[in-house]
Parts: sequence; C-alpha cells; structure tokens
Amino acid sequence: MNILSKTYHNYLKKLVSSLVPKDQIKNYVIFKNTLAYSEDVQDEVQLTYKKSKTDTRVLVIFFNFLWKPFIDFIQFFRNSNAKKQNSEPNWLSKDDLSNLFYLENFEKIREGNKLSIFAYQIYRPIIKPNKKYSVSIIVPARNESGNINGLLSKIPKLGGRIEVIFVEGHSKDDTYQKIRNEIKNNKRKDLKAFVYKQKSLGKNDAVKLGFSKAKNDVLMILDADLTVPPQELIKFFNVITDNKADLVIGTRLVYPMEKQAMRLLNYFGNKFFSLVFSYIIDQKIKDTLCGTKVLLRKNYEIIKRNQKYFGDFDPFGDFDLIFGSARLNFKIAEIPIRYRQRTYGETNISRFKHGLLLFKMALVGLLKLKFR
Repeated sequence: MNILSKTYHNYLKKLVSSLVPKDQIKNYVIFKNTLAYSEDVQDEVQLTYKKSKTDTRVLVIFFNFLWKPFIDFIQFFRNSNAKKQNSEPNWLSKDDLSNLFYLENFEKIREGNKLSIFAYQIYRPIIKPNKKYSVSIIVPARNESGNINGLLSKIPKLGGRIEVIFVEGHSKDDTYQKIRNEIKNNKRKDLKAFVYKQKSLGKNDAVKLGFSKAKNDVLMILDADLTVPPQELIKFFNVITDNKADLVIGTRLVYPMEKQAMRLLNYFGNKFFSLVFSYIIDQKIKDTLCGTKVLLRKNYEIIKRNQKYFGDFDPFGDFDLIFGSARLNFKIAEIPIRYRQRTYGETNISRFKHGLLLFKMALVGLLKLKFR
C-alpha cells in the first residue's frame, strides 16, 4: 500500500521528533508503519525484546484502523490506472498491537492519534535488572523541629546502603539543630546522614540541592512533615528496582485520610488537577502533589538535561519530574499511601497562590506535551 506521499513522509518525520527527544533517539526502536508489511509481527516484536535493554523504548506508528475504508477506496482508484500492488498490508488495530507487545513482555506507556489518520503507541520492555541498588533519601525540612527526632530509625532497610540528606531551608524554629542531633545520635551501620543549609528558597531548590549531593543509585524524596510514614518507602524501592516504573509517586487519594490531613478545598483541587494532568501526560495520575517521589539517579540526570524545555517556574519540583518523565516516555506508577495529619507545624502550601501556579503549569504542559 504505497499511498504515502512526500508530505506524509515529512509528517512522519515531524511526528517522531515530537515524541522522541533528540538526546534519547539512540534508545528507541521505531516502526514507521513497517509492521503493516511484516510477515510475522509477533516474531518481529519478540526479536526486538531480545535486543532491548531496561531503557529501550519502542515507538510504533501505524494507520488508524478506522481509516481503512477510505484508504481502500483511494487505493482502488489509484490501481485502476496502475499496476496492482503485490500484497495487502496487515491492518493492525491498536488492540492488536497492544496484545502482541504484551505477549512478548512489553508494557504500553502511552498512545495517541495525530490528525486522526495516524496513531502511535510507545512501549517499554519488562526486564528485571540483576543488581543490588543503593539509596539516597532527600528530606527537605523547613520549620519541622517537632518531626525530626527518631526519623532515621523509622527508615526501613533499603538495598545495599542508604544515605539520608537533610536540606534545611531557613527555618524559624530549631529544625537545623534537631537535625544535627538526630545525625549525631544515629546508631545504624547501614545508614549515613548529612545536612545542608539551603541558600535559596522553595522545595524545588531544596530537592535539587539534595539530588546534587546524592551519590547512590536510587533517589527518594521524603517530606520531613512525616505525613507519609518513612516505612512506606520499601514499597517505592521495590517498584523502582524491579523496573516496573521509571518514576514512582505516592497517591493520597485512595485510602481514607485522618480528619485534618488535607483541607477540603485542597482535596477537590487535587481531584481536579489529577484529571487535567492525566490528560496532558497521557498516563493516569491521581495525585500530582504528593511529596514522596522515587526514581533512578541516571533517569534524573536525563530529566535534568531536558528541564529548559519547560522553563523554571515550578516551586515544588513535582512537575519538573512528572513533565520531564512524560516527555521522555518514562513509565509513571503510583503507590497508594496512608496520609496522616501533621503532629507538628503548618503546611507550606498556599491554596490560592499555588493553585494559580498549577493552572499555569497545566497550560505549559498542554503547549509543550499535548500540542507540540
């Protein structure tokens, strides 16, 4: 079926460039409608899996099956004055492709349509690494004096070695001294802890400072308010080290919360923005602002290199990771957590000020991800 004009070839090229960042093209296997002519699609997918690594991505571009009658009509018209083509192509629906890739140990990250006539799907191989991982836990802390004591003892055993990096951000109470005391009293041989004072402002800056000091394989963010219990980190660790996702985030919107854990307006705001951001990134996400997030350091370095694409206006750091992961076609997974009310201090989130920022981020995401 040779109906693709030069215009369509150029469009396919633009489609690939919109879905694949330039610095990641070496990690991609790209099928530009070629599976339509494969003698055995499953064999071809199986061969692709055998050559795949954990960071391999497969981009499949194909004609939307709903256009088949229209294309058949064009083909009939063209063939009335031309030589009949040798073979009828495979008309693969998105469900056909999803099934074949599933059978050969791939999982689908996202899918979509461009101009309706073209559809695309992006897959990652399910490969469990044979490696023992080390962990760096970043703990941003501002005015959290009452939550520091005993924090290190609550962290579960994770991988080969653990480092906890506290980043203290201009507290008005004695948070910094409490952190120093906690580090001094640490008796765990599998865990080392450090503290750094933040020069700039905001959680995003604190997380970036902590990540820049981290030396281990897995990066974790744990808020010092302990509304997410440190014991939950083992679940995040298992998902990331089993290669079941590239970014693992907590969701507070599954289990019942303690009464004062989240204000009602914040709750409905989170529900609304979960729908908006799920649409933008083409992956289901229930809770964009849960502070607990986990990813491999090597993947963070890739996200960091691409941060200029979205601009620098995220005070939380959550959307640097979420939007960055979406653009790089990283798999995002959520883990339900029990969200507890604070036992000390007050939230640093401003409902209205930061709500406006979320709208701004949604707009940026639409322009940079959905309509690129």
